Amino acid sequence: MDIVIKVIGMFFALIGVVYLLKPNIIKWLMEFFKQGRRLYIAGVLRFAFAIIFLIGARECDITWVIITFGVLFLISGLLIFTLGLDRLRSMLEWYQQQSNWVLRFLASVTLILGAVIIYSA
Repeated sequence: MDIVIKVIGMFFALIGVVYLLKPNIIKWLMEFFKQGRRLYIAGVLRFAFAIIFLIGARECDITWVIITFGVLFLISGLLIFTLGLDRLRSMLEWYQQQSNWVLRFLASVTLILGAVIIYSA
């Protein structure tokens, strides 16, 4: 299971690198998820990550870090379903209006989180 968590960490790191190089991809992706009920896909994906991280944490080198990420994924998945689509869309619109420097900062955070997950798994 720790290999699955490492793969997820590599996925986050790869996404961070891509977003650093092309921050407009973030805006395109946000526009994609704003349509219809696609935001719920993100919620289900976060629940899946939470389950994987919480179940697989025992096999990882730094268990508490993986458990923390699992809990954060669980909370963020719950928030997606409790905040509602209208509020989430307005939040995405706010992020889309930010400069490329802000988006690159968020991409670097994503890259660092991916590296932490890989290291901890």
